[in-house]
This record gives sequence, C-alpha cells and structure tokens, in this order.
Amino acid sequence: MEQALDKNLMERVQVWLDGNYDNDTKAQILDLMKNKPAELSDAFYRDLEFGTGGLRGIMGPGTNRMNKYTVGMATQGLANYLKKVFPDAKPVKLAVSHDSRNNSRYFAEIVSEVLTANGFRVYLFDDIRPTPELSFAIRQLQCHSGIMITASHNPKEYNGYKAYWSDGAQMIAPHDVKVMEEVGKIHSINNVKWNGNPAEIVRIGEDIDKIYLNKILGLSLSPDSVKRHRDLKIVYTPLHGCGRILVPRILSLYGFENVSVVKEQAVADGNFPTVHSPNPEEPGAMNMALELARKIHADLVMATDPDADRVGIAIPDKSGNYIRLNGNQTAAILFYYVLTRWQEKKMLKGNEFIVKTIVTTDLLNEIAGKFDVTCFDCLTGFKYIADVIRSNEGKLKYIIGGEESFGYLAGDFVRDKDSLSACSLIAEAAAWTADRNQTLFDLLLQIYKEFGFYKEQLFSVTKKGKKGADEIRKMMIDYRKNPMKEICGCKVIQIKDLQSLKNMDVITGNVQEIDLPASNVLQFFLEDGTKISMRPSGTEPKIKFYFSVRHKGNGKEDYDQIMQILDQKIHQLIEAMHLT
Repeated sequence: MEQALDKNLMERVQVWLDGNYDNDTKAQILDLMKNKPAELSDAFYRDLEFGTGGLRGIMGPGTNRMNKYTVGMATQGLANYLKKVFPDAKPVKLAVSHDSRNNSRYFAEIVSEVLTANGFRVYLFDDIRPTPELSFAIRQLQCHSGIMITASHNPKEYNGYKAYWSDGAQMIAPHDVKVMEEVGKIHSINNVKWNGNPAEIVRIGEDIDKIYLNKILGLSLSPDSVKRHRDLKIVYTPLHGCGRILVPRILSLYGFENVSVVKEQAVADGNFPTVHSPNPEEPGAMNMALELARKIHADLVMATDPDADRVGIAIPDKSGNYIRLNGNQTAAILFYYVLTRWQEKKMLKGNEFIVKTIVTTDLLNEIAGKFDVTCFDCLTGFKYIADVIRSNEGKLKYIIGGEESFGYLAGDFVRDKDSLSACSLIAEAAAWTADRNQTLFDLLLQIYKEFGFYKEQLFSVTKKGKKGADEIRKMMIDYRKNPMKEICGCKVIQIKDLQSLKNMDVITGNVQEIDLPASNVLQFFLEDGTKISMRPSGTEPKIKFYFSVRHKGNGKEDYDQIMQILDQKIHQLIEAMHLT
C-alpha cells in the first residue's frame, strides 16, 4: 500500500518536473524531495478542491498548494463552466478583488489574465478591498461571477480564493460541484489559457466604494443617537488587512468623530507581524487594540480580519475591565438592537425574517420570537445564509443574518458577511444604549436576564496532512457508529445527523427527516439544554466541536459567576469527550 502510494505520489511530482513549469518551481520541488519528504507528500498527495469557502491552501509548489498553476487551472475550470452556463453572454463578466496577503495581488492578476484570455471582461479592484465589497460589486456591475483572493483569517502561509455567483453569494450546489468537475478536467497547465487581454480588464475602486458606503449608511437606525454621542470613544484595528481602507470611512459617515485606529496594525502586511494569528476569534489578536483602549478608556473596541468580512468586539464591563465577546454574544447584541429599532420605528409588518447557522446560538431564535420575526436555521457557512435570502426574495423581508464565527450581514445588497455594516451598527448600538444611560454590557445583561444565560465555545482539533484527514474521517465514523448515550452524567435525548438527514428522538426512537442539504455534521442534544455539534472544517485541517450550554437565571445572578459556571461545564464536556 505504501509503495503504491509512493509510486503514485512520484508520478504526480514528475509531471511537474517534466512539464512546462518555471525553473524556480522545479528547484523548490527538488529541494523538498531531498530535504522535506513529508512536505512533498502533503504538497502533492491530492488536488486543491473547492470546499465550503472555495479554494484555499498553503502557498508553495504542488497540486495541493496555492500557486500560479493551481490558481490558473482552477480559474480555467471556472471559465469553462461559465461558458456553458452563459453561452449568449457577450462578454461574460467577473469582478475580482484581493486582500493584503502575500501574493494576493499576484494571484488576482493571474486570475484576470486567464479570464480575459477566455474572452471574459474583468472588473479588477485597483487595490485591496474587503470581501463584502466584492460581493456588492458583482451585483452592482451585473457580473456573472466573481473571485476574491483571500484565505480569510488563516495564518500567513495560506492563500486562496472564494468563488461567487451572479447573485453576489459564494457558490453552492450545483454550481460549486460542477465547477469542481470542470476543474477536474484540466489535466495539464497546457489546458489553461494564460495570455490575457489587458483591454478587457477594467479598473474599479473609488467609484464602487462610494456607492457601497452609501448603501451601508442607509442601514442606519439611530442617527440622532449618534449625533448626541458622536464623541463615543472607539478603537479599531484592521489587523494588517483591508478593513483599513473603508471601516474608518464608514464610521465617519455614520457620524462618529472619535475613532482611534491602531497605527501599527493599519499597515497592510501579509506577514501579519504584530499578531500570532490575524483572526479576531483568537484571544491575542486584539491585544494591541485593548492596550490602546485602556489608555484612552474606550467605549468600544473592534477588530476585523484580513479580508474584512468578520468583526470581533470587546467592551468594558461594570468594573471597566474589557471583555472580549464571542461571536454569539455580539450577534445577540446586534440582532436585539436592530429588531428593537425596527419595532420602535414601526418597520415590522409581520413578514420579516432573520437567519442563523445551526451551530450559532439558539438565543437568536428566542430574540426573534420576542419580535414575532421568523428565524431560519441553515447549514454552516455564510453562503447558506445567502441562499435563504435568495429563496425568500419577493415573499419575506430579510433583516439580518449571522453566524457564531464573527460574521454578520444587515440588508441584502451584499450576500456575504460584512464587517463594515456590522461595525457601523454595533457602534450605533453603543450610541443608542448611551441614550438610555446604558452600555453595551448593560444591554448584554438585559438580554441574558430576559432569555436566560447562554455560553458557547468552539473547540478545534487540528489534524494536518493526509494522515490527519484520515483521522478526522475516522472520528466522524466512530461518533456515528457508537453515539454517546450520556455526557457528564446527562442523557443524550436527541441526535441530528445532517449527513443522513435523520433527526432521532433517543427516548422514543422516533426518526424524522431534516429539511436541509446533506452535510457532514452531527449534533447531540442533552436533557439539560446542552447542544454539541461537530463537523470537519471545509477550509482547514480541523474537526470542529461547538459547545452550547445554558443557565436559566432569575436575573439577579452575577455575570462573572455564571460565566465561570458555564465555562467549567464546557470544560467538563470537552474532557468527557476525550478531546484534550
């Protein structure tokens, strides 16, 4: 078996050594063969695939790496599919943008050259721009598709691209699968049309910025509150990403006059030199912003990831200590604020809805129920939120959507998570609470006292390379074949298997069908309200476990004490599942 694998691997490597690849690439491969055989195996054991977030991988030579050739082949496959779907388009049009990562501009230009070589027209942003603006530009310019060069919040070694459809949303079935099929037909770089047509590359930038920012400004719900609290102290960091281009501008347009940007992190740099990971979800990512916040006694701290689609926030508690909110807590504040203002402004007509993913807090369902607004649950990934928006167009009114991984979207003119609208409305919520002699922390406590305390935590187990992928696959098989009957002494009463689309009541044995697309997700529900979800990541070598626990308080408990109790409960669950 090992010999067959080695032979197959070396055949794949030899194609690159013998093929029409540049000398630098071949030299890197030879170095891996001599000095780093394990890395060589990881680089060639498979082809990069479109996952839940598109094409993404470590940069370097190889079929399983992000490089000129894998980007070109994937783009040619996409081009071939677009020709089939839009045979009468003259020309097929795409918008292309990129973030601040190493090689992002280079890959964006490769993509543009391949697309124009195929007779397409490309609207290429003149500089780094946020992912949500790329989504907006597709719709604004009536493009057939779009590509965002980014690896989102991944470490600096990664890059990738997200492929979008004509509605401005990331591709889902059948398009993503069919693009994969077309990419699979590209067996050689000689099948790629590399010689682009510069005349078909249209540079865009400030013209789209203005339209996009004005649309976000139109989402404002409390302009008078902002006027009264325009000096609210806000600290913002783009974490070396493209949020620095537009986030300060939109906050200024909203009327906030006291925004302090972390200067050291306002420099676009794909090495992300001041952070271990450019991910607002990571505890250390906001350290410099929090340091500045303490100096100036800021009311709100916000951080966006490299492609500026996610936002993390921190707020002062009753004692003035800054607490980082998880994505579910931010969603609760944001959704509660938006729905409250819609109700106060008499904008709710009875046909509105919000959307969240199945691993996002069920507190949002409770909040939606308070306002008689429908809450849809969908699969993990913002493209599924966009699909719910699309499927309800003309029938129901979309208000806001979000997911626990720091992604939110207000309004439907963008079809991906949008940190710009989220930053704007979170800051506006702070001004609105100030009008009520409250803080955002007070609002969070108010929500918990009304609906009960919720605590969620994501726990990821990383398994790299082919061996790791096999281990993750086995873990999911074992959980399905031998499901847990109880965890920490608490009975499992319901199991949802999104792969078989079966929802089983463990107590009665009754099984119901789940009305969602099939996905490799398993969920366990315990009798005390605990929910545990697990799924392999589609973009990273990880299996993710989502823990959600509850405490039905009477409104008089101490926030810190309850959070410690719930933290301990999650820790016990993690230990009981042997994840540490």
